[in-house]
This record gives sequence, structure tokens and C-alpha cells, in this order.
Amino acid sequence: MDVVTLVGFAAAVLIGISLGLIGGGGSILTVPVLVYILGVDPVLATAYSLFVVGSTSLVGAGTFMKKGLVDYKTAVVFAVPSFVTVFLTRKFIVPSLPDPLFSHGDVLFSKSVGIMIFFAVVMLAASISMIRNKKCVDCDENQPIRFNFPMIALEGSVVGLVTGIVGAGGGFLIIPALVLLARLPMKMAVGTSLLIIAAKSLIGFLGDVTTQEIDWEILLIFTGLSVVGIFIGSALSKKINEQALKKGFGWLVLLMGIYIIGKELMAL
Repeated sequence: MDVVTLVGFAAAVLIGISLGLIGGGGSILTVPVLVYILGVDPVLATAYSLFVVGSTSLVGAGTFMKKGLVDYKTAVVFAVPSFVTVFLTRKFIVPSLPDPLFSHGDVLFSKSVGIMIFFAVVMLAASISMIRNKKCVDCDENQPIRFNFPMIALEGSVVGLVTGIVGAGGGFLIIPALVLLARLPMKMAVGTSLLIIAAKSLIGFLGDVTTQEIDWEILLIFTGLSVVGIFIGSALSKKINEQALKKGFGWLVLLMGIYIIGKELMAL
């Protein structure tokens, strides 16, 4: 095993630690690590990311489930359109994207470049969400859950599409939706979000099994190390200020998003 591979696997542990520390966001680093460190093709990296994100989120959801901090009805209402969209995206939309996507003069805008730039835009949106660090001002844990079914279904479909294309969990989109549309308290929203992310990511990955050539050895090692990182991060979270950490992580994701856009555009 060469040094670059070891660095990539070490990064897998750090991704898990970040997930354990702040309850989300770390999964958005999975694709850049797979592409730029381990040299995985961007399209295949988004498939791997779905498996990694799904597996690690499932472990995280388990801890919330034990504490009774998962609302299963809300998860079903939100997740069904998301399940359908992410599976169809991975099964049909991603494989059918032309390569190159388009050309302008002598410049070819490849499928891989398009996916990485779109992913970077998602990273920028996630980073802004973490940096702004807004607190819910209308979250009463004792008030009844009220569903806005059309908006929840629409949000679920949008999250499923984003997840299917870039392989990120979409927690930064799901949690605000659960708080605002289903009026869940924040801790319940995080736990429910992890369960939704786990289910839709793993279902989305099923759409890749028949269309992508999976290197199971690398994928399972990377995933296992990320899961180990979650437990480390969970232990450390009791000693570190969560809000300050999330804001700092947001700045890191922002810089990485800008770097990816610059790198991909300069390579054209």
C-alpha cells in the first residue's frame, strides 16, 4: 500500500471524525478525497460516496434511535420521494449524461468536470449554511408536528436529485426542511435526517451496482475507517464547542469548493 493510499484512508478517518463531531457535513469531503487523493473517477467517486455516506449515517442514526430522537413518520413522508428520485438519478440520469456535456470552440466540458463543478457549488451552499450557523427561533419541542406535505415531497425530490448527482448526503438541505416544514426540534431533526440520509444513499448506491465496476476492497476499507472516525468524533464532541467547530468546518468546505472550481476550470 503506497503513501498516497494511506493518506486517503487517513482522510476517511477524519471524515468520520467530522461527522461525529458536528453531526453532518463531513460526507461532503468524501468525493474530493476519493478523486484528488485516491484517484477515483469522479462519476465512480459519487457512487462510492453514496455507500460511505449511507453506511456511516446509518451508524450515526442508530445512536439517535436508541435515545428516541428519530421521528419515523416524518422520515417516511420526506424519504419516499427522495428514495425514488435518487434511485432514478443514479440508474438512468447519471449514466445517460453525454460526455463531453458540451463544447465551446476548442474547449470540451467533460462529464467529469461538470459533476465536480456541480459538486463544488453544492459545497459552497453547504459551507454558507454552516458559517451562517442560524439557530431556529421558532422550535418548540412540545408543539405538535404539522406536515406541509406538498413542500416536504418537493424538498425530498430536490434532495434526492442532488444526492444522486454528487453523492453527498444533503443533510444541510434536509435538516432545515424538517425543522421548518415538519416543525421538529433540532435534535429530533438531526436524528431523523441521519436515518433518511442512510436509507436514500444506500438505495441510490443500488442504482450503481449494475452500471459501475465497484472496487469493494477499497470501498469497504474506506467505509470502515470512516465509521471508526464517527466513534472518535462522538467522544471528542463532548469536549469541543460544537458551534465554533461547525463554523470553522464551514470555512474549510468553502475554501475546498473554491479550489475545486478553480482547478477544474483551469484544466479545460
